[in-house]
Amino acid sequence: MRLKWTLLAGLVLLVAAVLAVIVMNGPAPKALTDLSGSDPDSAAVKEEPTPEPEPDVEEASTDIVVIGSEMEGMYLARAAKDEGLDVVVLDPREKIGGQLLQGEMLFLDETRDGSGKLLVQGRAKELFDGFRAGQIRKLSEFTDYYNNKLAKGIPIESGIQLKKIETKPGANGEETVTSILYVKADGSHHRITASYFVENTDYAAMAGQLKVNRLPGLEAFYGKNEIEYMSAGMMMKFKNVDWQKFKTHFNGLTAAERNKKYGYGNVNESYAIGLSGMTSAYQPSNDRVFLRGLNAVNQRDGEVIINAFLIYDVNPADEQSVKEAIELGKAEIPLILEHFRKNIVGWENAELNGFPDYLYIREYDHYETDYVMQVSDMLGGRMFYDNVSIGGYPLDLQGISVQKWGIEMGRPDKYGMPLRSFLLKNYDNVIMAGKNVGSSAIAYGSARIQPNTALAAESIGVILGQIDGKKKLKELTESDWPQLHAYLQEKYQIKLTNIQATNKLAGWTEEEIRKLNAGEIIFPQYSRSK
Repeated sequence: MRLKWTLLAGLVLLVAAVLAVIVMNGPAPKALTDLSGSDPDSAAVKEEPTPEPEPDVEEASTDIVVIGSEMEGMYLARAAKDEGLDVVVLDPREKIGGQLLQGEMLFLDETRDGSGKLLVQGRAKELFDGFRAGQIRKLSEFTDYYNNKLAKGIPIESGIQLKKIETKPGANGEETVTSILYVKADGSHHRITASYFVENTDYAAMAGQLKVNRLPGLEAFYGKNEIEYMSAGMMMKFKNVDWQKFKTHFNGLTAAERNKKYGYGNVNESYAIGLSGMTSAYQPSNDRVFLRGLNAVNQRDGEVIINAFLIYDVNPADEQSVKEAIELGKAEIPLILEHFRKNIVGWENAELNGFPDYLYIREYDHYETDYVMQVSDMLGGRMFYDNVSIGGYPLDLQGISVQKWGIEMGRPDKYGMPLRSFLLKNYDNVIMAGKNVGSSAIAYGSARIQPNTALAAESIGVILGQIDGKKKLKELTESDWPQLHAYLQEKYQIKLTNIQATNKLAGWTEEEIRKLNAGEIIFPQYSRSK
């Protein structure tokens, strides 16, 4: 007890000594009086945080800025450069080439008309001819083509961040994009001004920041409330495949034997298509992935790459969503390999040949352009006075989570694609390249195919060079087009006029066409029942 009182007395003496020092040396520091609540003026002397200094911004200008390095828009860049314009490519992705090089989507879909005639034109024809001939099959060969035929001499800055899209009022009540403020991978800030800006990413990195009108997507067609895009693909890469044994075995079977073992399909020296009976027998490990019929290409030397593996509910604008999908693929593809080894002759010793760094993204948001292509334009074989491409391909809607197989909505003969479907509505200098083409979600099933939009991009690049300093793209009138089309045909062998297409909607009523465009009529079923 005495010890406790002694300690208490010592503590009292210590406090008294501290108070004496405070009285002798003036008022207590602000921090102490604030804590006691005894200083009514404490708020008045709080220091404001020092504002961050504005970063130095390096200024530059050019004729055309292309956002993204997807193959389709690079045809525009190449053509404009060859026509004498200055072009700069700013790529938000860390590596160039997008779907083609990073996603390794190396199975090329050709476009043909209803009679089987090849529709591929322009610079893309060299790529497709090389692919068909077996000369461009491996990633290294596609990379050489991309670097030497498309990107050579064009500045490309990868890994940039778009910080601000700067605009001003333009002509006819529209807006003009004046410049883009961006940050390089090294952290430096830059602003670039240009006459035209091209959206060439697979997730609308630039256009999505503008005042855009999103068109209804596949959710409207499939009756979903939430937005969902066509399934993404992850390319499957294999090695040590005995393709000759595979082909010889497959073609040595009777039709009944082939159907029993593999289902419908065909195999030749270069491709294996279908075999959907065999793929349907595979049971995925989870509901977000699916193995459909094969689009397989023999890359030579025992290497094979296949477009057949689908991943659902992927948002390409969400980096985490893409990463999760890639991990799903890395977990599932080894299981698919085991299925192939057990069920395909010639694949007994097949092994994984690595994984692509990225996905094959089929679809993102559809934004309104000056003209939005419809199903009836395609099946009706419509041609436009401002054609920049001649398209063709089935209206192929790849599946989503509620309809895993997808659906085909009809097969056009061929059709025109107008410049207006590549010009963003309400902006007078924004061009939508590649997957950003203006089309309904159903028409997009055909419009999206590479040769269609690659030719359009090349034509637009040439036209930009021809009208430089004379007119803007949106100022072109019908009377300007004969000369532009003649130049494209004479110098680049791109034929866009005097083309007759089969109208598969002849005799249809306006109401039938409305229902077709809205997805209420599925053409293959309806046309057979009429």
